[in-house]
Amino acid sequence: MDYFSVRGVQVSYYIKSIFALYPIFSSISGIPAFHIWQLLTYMFLHAGFMHLFLNMFALWMFGMELENNWGSKRFLFYYIACGIIAGISNLIFGPIFGQDGATIGASGAVYGILLAYGVIFPNRQIYLYFLFPIRAKYFVMLFIGLEIFAGVTGTQDGIAHFAHLGGAAGGYLLLVLEKYKYKIYHYAKDFLKIYQKPDRFTQRKADEISEAKYFDLNNIEPEELQKKLDEILDKIGKVGYQNLTEEEKKILYEASKKL
Repeated sequence: MDYFSVRGVQVSYYIKSIFALYPIFSSISGIPAFHIWQLLTYMFLHAGFMHLFLNMFALWMFGMELENNWGSKRFLFYYIACGIIAGISNLIFGPIFGQDGATIGASGAVYGILLAYGVIFPNRQIYLYFLFPIRAKYFVMLFIGLEIFAGVTGTQDGIAHFAHLGGAAGGYLLLVLEKYKYKIYHYAKDFLKIYQKPDRFTQRKADEISEAKYFDLNNIEPEELQKKLDEILDKIGKVGYQNLTEEEKKILYEASKKL
């Protein structure tokens, strides 16, 4: 091995030691330390040309239509988020099943893209190995099933199966959150209202405003009151009592007691 080859190996190892994803706790002695940024950077490193080519080919094949459907910003967020979730999944489950080495590659994020394609375009025809037609939803089920089997049994050593599964699971979670985000927001808002105590100052000001309206009503000129009542009654005739404001309902109620 010549000087330049040695230097190339050293540079490659140095880059990998900083940017590849390493387990937080590992049984391998002398392994580089985990750093939080590795959850992002690991997906931009690849083991070789074929590793990079296959991931980018899958990203192009399944991702192009998703990007056209979603727009670039949402697609990029989804892709990066799936990659990060895939990394977290591998940190948690990898060591349990004896996979505690360095993790590199965009495969986890690509599995998130694959999952989304199968969910959004379930009946699209895909040619497995360019020969066998299969619907997208069955294609996704097949590959995820193979990943579960390989991850649990430990076959195909050197492949981060739990990163792939984590990317797919994270993608599904993101799709569910996107679909029900408005319902989730309103449920959370209603839930927080139960435990929210009214601010003393706000409550006092509301009481003062309420009292002020009551005082104004009792001191209003009869002609002006009648005019206001006519407007309210016209509104009831057009849109119904339920569409009156709280102030209008109060005026109507107080006026009925005076008449």
